[in-house]
Amino acid sequence: YWLGGYMMNPVTVREPAQKIWDELGIPYKKVMEGLYLTPGPHAVSKLIAGACDAGVKFLNLTKFDDLVLKNGRVAGIVVNWMPVSALPRNITCVDPVAFEAKIIIDASGHDSVAVKRLVDRGLVDWKGMNPMYVNEGEEHVVEKTGEVYPGLIAAGMSVTETHGLARMGPTFGSMLFSGKKAAEIAAEKIKELER
Repeated sequence: YWLGGYMMNPVTVREPAQKIWDELGIPYKKVMEGLYLTPGPHAVSKLIAGACDAGVKFLNLTKFDDLVLKNGRVAGIVVNWMPVSALPRNITCVDPVAFEAKIIIDASGHDSVAVKRLVDRGLVDWKGMNPMYVNEGEEHVVEKTGEVYPGLIAAGMSVTETHGLARMGPTFGSMLFSGKKAAEIAAEKIKELER
């Protein structure tokens, strides 16, 4: 999201995603009917600020290593400090730590790091992304956003990669709506677990 298509700074969304930009105070301009443009760094800074304002905590220089699985469901993630992976193996013996959670959202983009850990274990099917078709890709990524395994929700391009959907190119509205839907599903799943 920091960069738009072809490594350019501007990012685009198609209507009605500009309404999310309105909610966050992201400035934009209409470039044609149904298409809106904003500087990527400005949009990202507002998205990060909005997440922080909502209570999100960020862990700098942290990398995903694995999942915690308990009783047939994802129950957390295993992480380590990123610098550990850059050091020679014979001088790094820093064990990772586990963060337990009721729900994990894989919004790691094309890498789909959490989903792929389940694929490696034969617990989830993997289809890989299909060729670009913007209209279909934008529609289906939101439609298919959801729980791919108990305790693990896929959002954004992780959905596209997991379900074999069309890539959508350099337009990002469905990424915003997919993230919103993932958060709503997570909130509902947490309520179910607490009942």
